[in-house]
Amino acid sequence: MTVARTEAPSTARIWAALLTVYVVWGTTYLAIDRSNATIPPLVGPAVRFGVAGLALIGWSRLRGRWRRPTRAQWGTALIVGTLLLFGGNGSVAVAEDLGVDTGVVALIIALVPIWIASIDRLVLRSAPLGRRVLIGLIGGFGGAALLLRHQLAGDVTAAGLAIALAASLSWSLGSLYQRGGPIADDPLQASGMQQLAGGVVIALAAVATGQVRDLDVASVSAGSALALAYLIVLGSLVTLSAYLWLLRVARTSLVATYAYVNPVVAVALGWLVNDEPLDAPTVLAAGVILASVALIVSAGGVGRPSKGGEQRRPKVEPEIGFEG
Repeated sequence: MTVARTEAPSTARIWAALLTVYVVWGTTYLAIDRSNATIPPLVGPAVRFGVAGLALIGWSRLRGRWRRPTRAQWGTALIVGTLLLFGGNGSVAVAEDLGVDTGVVALIIALVPIWIASIDRLVLRSAPLGRRVLIGLIGGFGGAALLLRHQLAGDVTAAGLAIALAASLSWSLGSLYQRGGPIADDPLQASGMQQLAGGVVIALAAVATGQVRDLDVASVSAGSALALAYLIVLGSLVTLSAYLWLLRVARTSLVATYAYVNPVVAVALGWLVNDEPLDAPTVLAAGVILASVALIVSAGGVGRPSKGGEQRRPKVEPEIGFEG
């Protein structure tokens, strides 16, 4: 069976993937916190990404899309898995376990678009950001700070804060590497390889730090187990795969706006589901964030531009939840 190829993914499919990242990842900070309640903070991500990676690889094989990976493709999987999943997601779990509130973590992760834009422009020497993107990046972070203001009080350990900052930087570096490193043609295979590699790296760290030994399976609560299952299925199988695909086919500054929208989604869900009040500053903050994202969106097309300034024409469509 051959891999279906098209000239380029449609704008609708890119937005379907981006909206999935916006909504689902707005719920995962709480899920990570619930998972950490009775599962050591590195064991949970190791299981999450290991299981998701194996499932995606198996799915790729069942669909007849699997091709024998090259060393370069496994190299990309290892680098992305280490930076994005171990350094990024795994470190977030550790930071929350060290007492950093989810709101503080969410605000630090809101630095990701700024990290990506700065590294992309100053280190990688990409095309200039443009005024609208720059204003959107600054406005989005300011809006996130205003939105999360009630969650920024209280004690924050220096170690936890440093780890959260390192997580945001590592995630940004992994995102930038993912968009250009050699990967498998099949999106399922590529995502599965990267998630499996990240899961193995996190598992090794869990063994080295004694967290595997500390795991008491009998003491894992139903809430933690359900949270971990949620993270595996929606957080990784669907949404992380969508994010990894977006980095290849969509404008990076646009993809990075998820870090601004996720807190808005979390607040909106609290209002809709838990009847949490919405005060004027919260509504203002949400408006600032959405306006900032709109500025970034308006700065160019959704597709990722080539070095010559034209939109790239990716060869492969996403395979998880975005078919017409």
